Amino acid sequence: MNEILVLYYSQGGAVRDMAQLIARGIESVPNVKARVRTVPKVSANCEATESDIPFTGDPYVELSDLEQCIGLALGSPTRFGNMAAPMKYFLDGTTALWLKGALIGKPAALFTSSGSMHGGNESTLLSMMLPLMHHGMVILGLPYSEPELSNTQTGGSPYGASHIGGPMDDKPISADEKKLCMALGKRLGKTALKLVA
Repeated sequence: MNEILVLYYSQGGAVRDMAQLIARGIESVPNVKARVRTVPKVSANCEATESDIPFTGDPYVELSDLEQCIGLALGSPTRFGNMAAPMKYFLDGTTALWLKGALIGKPAALFTSSGSMHGGNESTLLSMMLPLMHHGMVILGLPYSEPELSNTQTGGSPYGASHIGGPMDDKPISADEKKLCMALGKRLGKTALKLVA
């Protein structure tokens, strides 16, 4: 089975929910399966450690997950217009894959959530693209043929799926945001299959 890695970090739960929607979109494509993974938190305390297996939720990602996938959906909450530190920390540790060229030519798509409409969603999507481009991945966005992209009053961007969670991260994912997450997953699934054919 061809698998696409849906890799995310989520603190309040919105990015995790988006990951599940993107996974549903991926699995709407025949012969493709989503492999959903997360990254552990980082700590300023150099002696703090996390279990290798999370107590709840999705398993932590391993480099082999990236190497084995035929595509990648990468998601992080917005932190001052950038990806969250745990995601950046993980990506900084992918040099071994870069040296092997393990991700060259694989498609990638991005998703994020912020507290406000102009809270840095698009710059976060762009910041997540940069390491993937260094890995030689093919970046996919959302085309304007998706009507929700033009009609949304919440999240949505040609750079990837996004969500506006509100200052307390308590706003549910809107109908438009859900459709765009699913559309992004479906597009990633279809593109990945074409590229491995």
